[in-house]
This record gives sequence, C-alpha cells and structure tokens, in this order.
Amino acid sequence: MAALLPLFILVPFVGFLISLLIPATKESLISGLAMGIVGAHLFGAGAFVVYWLLHGHPLLNSIEIDLYRVHDYDFFIDLYFDKITVAYLMIGGSLTFLATIYSRHYLYRESGYKRFFTTVHLFYLGYTLLIFAGNLETTFIGWEILGITSFLLIAFYRNRYLPVKNAVKAFSMYQLGDVGIILAIWMSRHLWYENVTFYKFNHFDLVQEHAPTHTLVGVFISLMILMAAAARSAQLPFSSWLPRAMEGSTPSSALFYGSLSVHIGVFLLLRTKPFWQDQLSVKLMIGLVGAATSIVATLIARVQSFLKSQIAYLSIAQIGLIFIEVAAGFETLALMHVVGNALLRAYQLLVSPVAVSYLIREQLYNFIPRTRTRKATWPKKIAFTMYMLSLKEWNLDSILYQYLWNPLKWIGRKMNFLTVRSVLFFFILGYLSGLFLLFNQEIIPPNMSDYLPALFALIGLVMVVKSFTESKNVWLSWLLVLLNHFWIALTIGINERLSISQICFYLGSVVGAGIGGLLCLQRLRKLDKNMDLDRFHGYVYKHPKIAFLFLMAGLGLAGFPVTPTFIGEDLILTHIHEDQTLLAFFIALCFIINGLAVIRIYARVFLGPHTKSVYEIAYRSS
Repeated sequence: MAALLPLFILVPFVGFLISLLIPATKESLISGLAMGIVGAHLFGAGAFVVYWLLHGHPLLNSIEIDLYRVHDYDFFIDLYFDKITVAYLMIGGSLTFLATIYSRHYLYRESGYKRFFTTVHLFYLGYTLLIFAGNLETTFIGWEILGITSFLLIAFYRNRYLPVKNAVKAFSMYQLGDVGIILAIWMSRHLWYENVTFYKFNHFDLVQEHAPTHTLVGVFISLMILMAAAARSAQLPFSSWLPRAMEGSTPSSALFYGSLSVHIGVFLLLRTKPFWQDQLSVKLMIGLVGAATSIVATLIARVQSFLKSQIAYLSIAQIGLIFIEVAAGFETLALMHVVGNALLRAYQLLVSPVAVSYLIREQLYNFIPRTRTRKATWPKKIAFTMYMLSLKEWNLDSILYQYLWNPLKWIGRKMNFLTVRSVLFFFILGYLSGLFLLFNQEIIPPNMSDYLPALFALIGLVMVVKSFTESKNVWLSWLLVLLNHFWIALTIGINERLSISQICFYLGSVVGAGIGGLLCLQRLRKLDKNMDLDRFHGYVYKHPKIAFLFLMAGLGLAGFPVTPTFIGEDLILTHIHEDQTLLAFFIALCFIINGLAVIRIYARVFLGPHTKSVYEIAYRSS
C-alpha cells in the first residue's frame, strides 16, 4: 500500500502542468480539467481509504525521493498515511471538488479565469503534499506552497488596491509562522541527529530516549511548532489576517480561509502530538492560546457588519476550541470538529452572496425588534467596553504594527543614506575582509571567533530589513536581498567550514534568480521609468510576461520549494550549532524577511491599480 502514496502527489502535479499549457480562452477545458483531476483524486482517495480500512488501517511510511545527500546531511521526501491524513484528505478533496464546480460558472468570463484554476491546482498539490508529509522538511515544502498560493488567490483581483494590500499582509503573517517551523527543524536536527520522520514519533521508547535528557530543547521545539500553528490558523496574536484574506474571490475564501488552509495549524499540532503530549507546559500553552482566541474572536464576530468577516472570526473561534481539544488529548474529537467546521464555513461563504440579499430583504420588510436578552442584564460599563473593544477588533492590527512592523520601518528609515553605489562599495570592502578571515581563521582571536558569525549574520539581517522597508529605489531593494544570501554563506563558512560544492549549490540558484530579476527590472525600465516602491504600479496589466518571469525569479531568490535555494537554506541550518540560538534566530529572520521583501517588490511594481488609472481607489476595508 505504501507504494501507492506517491500517486496522490503525482495526480495534482500532472494537473498543474497540463493547466499551464491550456490557452486562456478555453474556459470549459480549463475548468473541466480541474474538475476531472480533483474528482479522480477524490475517487481514488476514497477507494484507497476503503482498501486501507479493510486491511487493518496500518501506519504507512514511504521515503520516496532523496533530493540532496552530503556527509551526514540528507534531505528527502517522506510520505506518511494515518487517520489524520484520511480526515484531511477526504475533506480537502471534497471541498476542492465542490469549489471547482462552483467556480466554473461564478468566474465565467473573468480575466483571471485560467490563473485561478492553475493556482487551485498548485494549492491542491501543496495541500496534498503537506497532509502526506512524513517529516518536517516535507511538511515545510507543502507549507510554503500553500503560502504563495494564498497570496496569489487573495490578490486574484490584482488590479485593485485592497486585495493586493491584504494579500501582502496575510503573507507576512504566514512568514512569521515560518520562523517557528524553521527553528523547529533546526533544533530537531540537533535533538535527533538525523532527519527524523513522524513515523518514528510513534515509537514511545525512541521519544523518551531523547526527550528527558533535553527537556528545554523539547519545550523549545514544541513552542516553535505552536507559533507556526497559531500563525497559520489565525490564533492570537495573529488573528487579524484572516478577515483581510476575504478580499479574494468567494470560492477561494470558502476553500482556503474558511475551510482548508486555516485548519493546517491544527494538522501540524496533531501530527507532532506524540512529541509534545508529555510536556505539561506546552499543553497548557496550547489550551490557553485556544481559549483566549475563542473568547476574543467570538466577541469580535458579534459586532461585524461584513458577512465574510463575521464568518472568518467565527471560524477562528471554533479553531480555538479545537486547539483546546488537541491539548486535552481528544484527537478523534478534534478531527471531527475540523471536518464539521470546514464544511460549515465553506457552505456559509459559498452562499454568502445570496444570503446578503436575502437578509437585506428580510430586514426591510419583516423586521421584528428583539426581545430582552441575557446581555441586557450585564453592567452597562462592561457591555460598552466589550462592544468598543470588539468593534476595534481588540486592536490586534495596531499591536502588531506598534511592536513589529513599525520598529522595522524605523530601522529602515535610519538607513536612508544607503544607495546602490554605497551598498556595493561596502559589500566589496566588507566581504573581502570576511573572505580573508574565512581563509585565515587562525588569526582570529579565540574570544572573537564565537561572536564573528553572529556579527556577519546581523549585517545580512540589517541589509534585508532595509530591503523590506525601502520605499524608493527598487534596484536597491532587490540588490540587498541578493547580497544578504552572500552574507549568510560567509556566516556559515566561518561558523563551520563548508565545502566549495555546498557553497556553489546554495549560491548558484541565488545568483541565477538575482540576475533574472535584474534583467526583468531593466526591461521594465526601458518600457516605463516609474518604478519606485512608494505605491502599487500595476504593471502586470501592460507587461504580464515580465511580471511572470519576475515572480519566478523572486521565488527562486526567496527559496521557494523545491528550488536549490530552498534545499541550500535547509543545509545552512544544519551547520548552526545547538548552543547558537541567537545565530539561528538571525539566519531564520534573514530567510523570512527575504521572502517578504521579494513579495513586496513584486506586489508594489506589478500588482494593484495601474499607475495611469483615472478611477478612484478604495483604501479602506471593513
């Protein structure tokens, strides 16, 4: 049976490739392919599950592809199948199939018809790979695919301001969660001394052999997993992105942010449960996060005037309850709750356009005042305070801006003196000095050798922060992202000597993607010189081919799976020692802000209203 698992990944991958080749004018063929691929996948999944149940529902594990192996490092694709996979597979296939049927007519004659269905194919590929993942590395591949497809689907109406802005905001929240999963992968390597699989997590003796002697390490890994799960499932303090994600089309809202993508955080907790289930502090933290989110989201949902936002917060509240169930050990109940919540929210979002018109008609012609409720007995001051807090969504957005994004912008403004020329001069001078120290490490004083890698990593981090906050020169922003990778390579080279082949493997695709992006920008400048980053320009409207090529270059530079950059980033993490938490944190932030900076450049230059538009633009959402 394990030999059949790769077919579940192959089918949506083939569908994605075929969808790329179909002309955009063939709408019936495009939607028919999506329905056929997802329908065949769902039928095959149902047949396989029945066969699996009849044979005693064993745990299946299969190592399929060895992507990169060097010395004691091994990056491989591992597939795993159990009851958690069954629940997510069946609900994911069913809802994706229904969404494709709904979208076939809902998006009829839309300019992005092919783009939507192609992105759905890519999403389904990432979703399937994630739920079948047998280790954290394979999980992260599917995790990243879901992240980029979410960005593309929120920004489906890419000629409008709000969908693009909210797509960048949602992607930034996803990236915050990625910090947690990257650090969890790094530390798990030092705990297990191998690329450990989820199949081994189910061996109690193996877990107990490592966990008791590394209590703090185990808690650290578990908390990082919780951080990633909370960000992806919109739990506190990351809840504000989900209602903003509803700016996408109704089918994508129902499929991703009401049902499937938003429950992936729960999946991560369930999949890693054998590792953290004996850690009382972690279980309490998961329960507290779920309880706080459920209470706050319920209060916010009750005052929402926008139907999609109300459904989003209600979904967040239910996922908070699922977090509590997972922490309490009720795994089967949590899976049933996931399935029920996903079906309900998908249904509510798909019928929301009709429901709005119906409710308006009812309000106008059949309005009946409410009778006295239990809330009327509350003290007025408490009731009004809760109302105002909920109306302002508990200032969740303001808190993140005040303590995260605004400090980054402040740092960026302090470096406004940087130009392309000064950056290149500093890079050449500083990098040559770093290379001299790399090849002459015996001259480095012993008391400096421990701090030098962190210093170089900090330089790279400062560069990429400046790139993320740059508001004028697009060339400077792109160049800083490219040079940051060179500082990371130098950092790890000094920290633990890398072979030339490993450095070339990591930097080869970085240089190729960087040059490709520069060529796209150069071509765009010849066609239209206005390319600053202080607003959205919408050049995809006039230059769609350049926009596509630039996006491909950006994904390569940001380490999109499974580019050599992505595998190289994972390889880099293995050369950071267990006691170098600060260095690991700096490197993880560099990787994450790299992706944010690249997506921000793409969104600012190519998405949003076209610069020559004469129509008014909405700058606020509900």
